Amino acid sequence: MKTLRNIAMILFFLIAALIITVCCIYNYQLKPVDKEAKEEITIVIPSGSSVKKIGEILEEKELIKSSQFFYIYCKLYKVNDMKATTYTLTKAMSLEDIVETLRNGNSYNAGEITIRFVEGINMRNIAATINNNTNNKYEDVLKLASDEKYLDELIAKYWFLTEDIKNKELYYPLEGYLFPDTYKFTGRDVTIKEIFTKMLDRTKQILDKYKNEIENSKYSVHEIITLASVIEKEGKTWDFVNISTVFHNRLNRKIKLESCATTYYGMGLDFNSTGIANSEMIANVNPYNTYKVDFPIGPISSPSEKAIIAALNPTNSKILYFLSDNEGNTYFFETAAEHAKKKQELIAAGKWNR
Repeated sequence: MKTLRNIAMILFFLIAALIITVCCIYNYQLKPVDKEAKEEITIVIPSGSSVKKIGEILEEKELIKSSQFFYIYCKLYKVNDMKATTYTLTKAMSLEDIVETLRNGNSYNAGEITIRFVEGINMRNIAATINNNTNNKYEDVLKLASDEKYLDELIAKYWFLTEDIKNKELYYPLEGYLFPDTYKFTGRDVTIKEIFTKMLDRTKQILDKYKNEIENSKYSVHEIITLASVIEKEGKTWDFVNISTVFHNRLNRKIKLESCATTYYGMGLDFNSTGIANSEMIANVNPYNTYKVDFPIGPISSPSEKAIIAALNPTNSKILYFLSDNEGNTYFFETAAEHAKKKQELIAAGKWNR
């Protein structure tokens, strides 16, 4: 009995010693690295940084004593909302103060850049925009966007990216899926993956709102984005719905879309609102040319939210043709004869110069 009591006492003291040791280590890790330090240290937390990565950055700058403890602390207190930006910190700050600062964020970032990707931009334009605004190269953007392993990772992460984007006939697998918007990044050293992640996250935010409509549509998500991308290039915001109606009616009646925008894209050219396909473009055989194929193999641009909505919601009108004049007006018709007549009227009035 006395032996058991002695064992119990030993275990008690061992557990007590362990608890005291853990508490001492915990309190030690929370304290400033150097409470007398006055030097300001600038750090950059890149967009998309994990808790582990943030801890490594702080330890490298000697602002905390252990990145492992930082990780445990953040997991213990469920800290997962630290802001990506530039901070000015000191070694006199406690770990709790540093975490609170990173959670609050700040408006200071001397190197912050803003990049605008306009609606209707295509993958070549996106690569050029990234090349011009960051330290990444044009060819590296397109290379990553076609990397099969990377595409598999994205397909596993985003519900709207499917095996359709791995079709070898596609010019650019991610065409149409990088949402056009204005984005802020911590600096010119931002990686291509960070840019793509932010753009794809924005795409998800948009498409999540219409997920039920997309799933209930007779068209796949890839086909909806493709249709929206053509609508974006062919029309203007105010006529998106009618253009969508024309395309849906043609698809339902098995009439080719005959979109000039798809012929330009198929030839590797940029399309504008006054563009019109010539005989060479119309005759060119490629998987995008809707004078030759029933449906383009993939998107030809990054569509706006309004174009996506239009692709999902055509009207009950019977229109099958449309025509735009030099002043930006768009006219819609049910018959080819009406279309041809209006075209001649516009030519006579000097409002249809191509």
